[in-house]
Amino acid sequence: MRAALSLLALVIVAAIVLSLVKKQATALKPPAAGASAAASAALPQPQAVGQQVQSSLDDAAKRAADAASAATN
Repeated sequence: MRAALSLLALVIVAAIVLSLVKKQATALKPPAAGASAAASAALPQPQAVGQQVQSSLDDAAKRAADAASAATN
């Protein structure tokens, strides 16, 4: 009886794990071709992002230099 209950428990646990794996596998599937084209159109261009980052770095460097200059005066 004890062995039968242990076996039943293992089958139930295996069923739960397999159902969770199935859910995860469907969540990892790539989107349809139409959806991926729309999603890629919404993404910013790499050059625009690079220019924005460079501008932010330049502004930060200017503010740091101004702060250092003000601190020494």
